[in-house]
Amino acid sequence: MIGGGIGGLCLAHGLRRAGVDVEVYERDLSRTDRLQGYRVHINPHGAAALKECLPAANWERFERSAGTDGNGFGFLTEQLKPLLVLDPDEEKHYSASRITLRQVLLDGLDVRFGKRFERYEQGDDVKLYFEDGTAESCDVLVGADGIRSRVRAQYLPHAGTEKIGVTAIAGKLFLDDNDWVPRELVDRANTIIPTSRSGMFLAAHDGLGVTDDDGLLFDNARPYLMWAYAAMDLTVHDGQDLQREVLARIARWSPELTRIVATSPAETISEWRIRSSRPIERWQPTNVTLLGDAVHAMTPMRGIGANIALRDAQLLARCIAEGGDAIARYEKEMYDYGFAAVRDSLKAARQFADGGPVARTIFRTVLRTASAVPALKRAMF
Repeated sequence: MIGGGIGGLCLAHGLRRAGVDVEVYERDLSRTDRLQGYRVHINPHGAAALKECLPAANWERFERSAGTDGNGFGFLTEQLKPLLVLDPDEEKHYSASRITLRQVLLDGLDVRFGKRFERYEQGDDVKLYFEDGTAESCDVLVGADGIRSRVRAQYLPHAGTEKIGVTAIAGKLFLDDNDWVPRELVDRANTIIPTSRSGMFLAAHDGLGVTDDDGLLFDNARPYLMWAYAAMDLTVHDGQDLQREVLARIARWSPELTRIVATSPAETISEWRIRSSRPIERWQPTNVTLLGDAVHAMTPMRGIGANIALRDAQLLARCIAEGGDAIARYEKEMYDYGFAAVRDSLKAARQFADGGPVARTIFRTVLRTASAVPALKRAMF
């Protein structure tokens, strides 16, 4: 397996539980190289995949180290007036630090760090070549090496990702220093739908349940509110310029929203051009396959990318354990749900950051109507 991210490591555990020999090659030099990133929402489907694949001790460690996630959802105007509020699910959701989750997933695996994959040669088996001049052979190669996958670039050179025209600016407001934040922004995730061609997403993440486990001490466990402003016409700036840009664009929004952006430390604010996988036709299965962002990278607007990667890991582990035409069965099912999620998240991103005043006014009216008519609300959501 090439790549030691969330999906690849979950798969490695699932294969080991099934008695399959697995080697993971990771370009990072050590397990502590990747100490950054936002928290990730693990929904009930992602949690089920983790529980199925991980050893019991790792699963228990995940549950102790992950915070709970308020899983209600609100659609609000830029003045924080509710358009529609969805009640929380009964099933448990988790707010996991990407850093901590990766450490939990690394526990018990003998990952080969410092191995930068270069290319492969395919025959009855697969021969892997690395930048350090070494080579290895395997029966099946899994590319779990992310959005810039080198495995995908060789295996499916016509695939890949493309910019969708949406740029996001995101930041963190630490909640332990800011108890003035309105409760409705802390208790559930929210999407702000203004009349202008832009949008903002906010979600609070609490701290870790336990912070004294070995290997987790270096993690930042402070609770925070993540916000992300997105639009079609943003340009690249550095941290403080990004903050000023967002403040200028939301100057007439709710004072609480402008204060959230203004109070967020500049070093937590970053910008990224959102990308999405290009649609491709099905391909013939071989002894090389892909999972997660390496094959179906999606926009963050649905918050399901990590959960889809975990679903890939769960499915591929099951298929390989069952034997037979494992890769064909995996890719048939993965292609359907994976690219459906890509399309859904792409549509959500464009709706979030684009659309003229008339379309947005109509959408806000539909949400208000659904809020007032329970049958319509159930049908829509």
